[in-house]
Amino acid sequence: MDKKLEKTEIKPFRALFVLIMMLSLSFSFGQENEILLKEYDPVSLYKIPRTFPVKAKFPVIDVHSHPYAKSESEIKKWVETMDKAGIEKTILLTYQTGQAFDSIYDLYSKYEDRFEIWCGIDYTGYNEPGWSQNAINELVRCYNKGARGVGELGDKGEGLSYSQPTAAKGMHIDDDRMAPLLKMCGELGMPVNIHVAEPFWMYQPIDKHNDGLMNAKKWQIDTTKNNISGHAALLKTLENAVGNNPKTTFIACHFANSSYDLSILGNLLDKYPNLYADISARYAETAPIPRRVKKFFIKYQDRLLYGTDMGLSPSMYTTTFRILETEDEHFYQKDLFSYHWALNGFGLPDNVLKKIYYENAKQIQILE
Repeated sequence: MDKKLEKTEIKPFRALFVLIMMLSLSFSFGQENEILLKEYDPVSLYKIPRTFPVKAKFPVIDVHSHPYAKSESEIKKWVETMDKAGIEKTILLTYQTGQAFDSIYDLYSKYEDRFEIWCGIDYTGYNEPGWSQNAINELVRCYNKGARGVGELGDKGEGLSYSQPTAAKGMHIDDDRMAPLLKMCGELGMPVNIHVAEPFWMYQPIDKHNDGLMNAKKWQIDTTKNNISGHAALLKTLENAVGNNPKTTFIACHFANSSYDLSILGNLLDKYPNLYADISARYAETAPIPRRVKKFFIKYQDRLLYGTDMGLSPSMYTTTFRILETEDEHFYQKDLFSYHWALNGFGLPDNVLKKIYYENAKQIQILE
């Protein structure tokens, strides 16, 4: 074969091969540049200390959990996990009234020294005359059964909705119909755990500027709908209820959903000595700003309460201890939190930890 002809015939194939390779590389790079936000799973590259406290530094009362365990064997396993983590007692916010509450109470009664059971409020017939007294009767019945607090009551804008068996749309915690019940809670010495609003970014537009986008879309509150109260309005209902019932102890759970601006909660704590706040399920929302949050903990160390509200796994407890106790920096915990934010430890002083973990919860139980 003529060598000149051979070279001429090969060139087109070589060019085609180069073109295919270039297209392949281009496609590959394009795929890598199109990672979905929900798939984003960063791994910290910093070579810095990592701490994993399996057991809390001091004894703990978890003031915000739920009856996750559904059988005696599951409860037994949970207690074993609590022992390893240093959890002395867990408060179970059941939402329940009637037979449903009784069933949960009976299931956990074998471990009554490890669990404290709280009931809900029965809103059945809340728009009918005489409802308040009927609800008080059920509240007292639950108290006599063994309930030692009320909660978690919840209002994300439409009205009180967490308690079973029915919601109370349009009725907020400061409604006149609720006043006799809140007064009775004070007389019985039953603290009221109340969830108002949601984190602030869930009220913002779901766009590229939303800092909490990964959770904000899932839990978005659409205040354009009729009769949906906004963030500030819901915090005002909380303030009204707390101010109108000075002899009743209130626990605003999740930092009163004001972790974006802790001065909101701070102002309420300054004004109302009967108000406390639990820190449950807002570790991811506060751990990105550790210095600000640490100052807040130190200033309000007598009014904040440890809580989880994230299940019952050992790793869950470890993560909360890590954030509260250590000075670890820039770490992720995607199995618990779906934000894209890096977390940091607060490194709280021992005297503050003791109060948050245990002493403040004990203090609430002896308030008159």
